[in-house]
Amino acid sequence: MPKYILIIGACGQIGTELTLTLREKYGSEYVIASDIREGNEDLMQSGPFEILDATNYDALEEVIAYYEISEVYLMAAMLSATAEKFPMRAWNLNMNTLFNVLNLAKEKKIDKIFWPSSIAVFGPNTPKDDTPQNTIMEPSTVYGISKQSGERWCEYYFKKFDVDVRSIRYPGLISWKTMPGGGTTDYAVEIYHKALSEGSYTCFLEEDTKLPMMFMDDAIRATLQIMEAPSENIKERSAYNLAAMSFTPKEMAKNIKAVIPEFEMGYEPDFRQEIANSWPSSIDDSSAQKDWNWKAEFDLEKTTETMLENLKNRV
Repeated sequence: MPKYILIIGACGQIGTELTLTLREKYGSEYVIASDIREGNEDLMQSGPFEILDATNYDALEEVIAYYEISEVYLMAAMLSATAEKFPMRAWNLNMNTLFNVLNLAKEKKIDKIFWPSSIAVFGPNTPKDDTPQNTIMEPSTVYGISKQSGERWCEYYFKKFDVDVRSIRYPGLISWKTMPGGGTTDYAVEIYHKALSEGSYTCFLEEDTKLPMMFMDDAIRATLQIMEAPSENIKERSAYNLAAMSFTPKEMAKNIKAVIPEFEMGYEPDFRQEIANSWPSSIDDSSAQKDWNWKAEFDLEKTTETMLENLKNRV
C-alpha cells in the first residue's frame, strides 16, 4: 500500500519546496498540500491541495481521514520577527497545530510526524560556538519559546504514547525559489535579490553578526533523510541540531562582491538584532551525523553561485 502524506503550511518558504520534492519522489497524487491560502502556480498545479486551518482539530481530522494520511509534515508556523509583533497569535498557531497533530497520532490516526524546530530554541546563555546537542536553552523570543515547548511535548508524546515524531533545528534558510516569511535571517535571501536588482542592500543586522545558515536544498534533503531513517536510529526525540555553514553579513557581502564587484552593502540594525544576538554563531550537529548520516553539501561560495545564477535566469 502506498503511503499518503499531508503537508500543513505547504505554501511557506520550506513547505513549497518540500511539497514539490516529495511529489517528485513519491508521486503527486500521494502528497496532499494544505494551507490557509493558495500557493504559487507551480505548487497549485503540481497535485492535490486543500484549504485547511490546522488549528481546527475537526477540519484537520477530516482531511486526514478522507485521504487516509499516514505521514504529516507540520510546516505551519509564525516565524521569529513576525511572532514578536503578534505574540499570542504566534503561540496559538505554533502550539495548537502541534497538539492537534500529536493527538491524532496518539489516537493512531497517523503513523509518523515531522515537525521543524529551530536554532531559536537557544538563548543568550547558550554556548555560542559549536552549540552542543544538549545544552542550556532559555530562549528569549516568542518563536523560540514555542519551539522549545514544542520539543518538550514531542519527546513527551514519544515516551508516553509511542508517537513517532521527528524534528530538526533548522538554521537560517536560503532559497532562490521562495521568499522568506518574517524571520531574523531573512537578510541572507533578500541580499541576493537586491544585489541583482539594485546593486546594493541595507542589512537589518550588524556587519559582524555571525549566524548558522543553510541552503534550502540541504534542508529539504535533511528533512527527507530523517523521515526515511529507521525508527531505532532516531535517538533524539526532541529535535536534532543541524548545521551547514556560519557567516556574517559582511562575509556574505564580500562573497557577493567577488561576483558583482559594484555591489554595495549598508547596515541599519533594527529590533531583529537583539533576536540574532541571543542565537548561536555555530552549531555542533555530530548527533545527526552519527545517528542518520547527515552531511551538508552547500558552503557559502556554492550557495552564492547557485543563488545568483538561478535568480539571473528568472529575471
